[in-house]
Amino acid sequence: MVAKFNVYTGEAAGGTVPAAAELGLEPPRFCGECGRRMIVQVRPDGWSAKCSRHGVVDSKDLDDFR
Repeated sequence: MVAKFNVYTGEAAGGTVPAAAELGLEPPRFCGECGRRMIVQVRPDGWSAKCSRHGVVDSKDLDDFR
């Protein structure tokens, strides 16, 4: 799945990524599908982010892509 929006800034895909996000220190704040701001919960073992339209993304789910 290719994101249409930058998940860290909410701008159109292809923009710059903040340094903290490149280091893996920042969870996504915007939905990659619609660009809406997500509700983010940071836990000691990762994070979860919920878009009102597209559901929940969890850092544990993304471990398979690393």
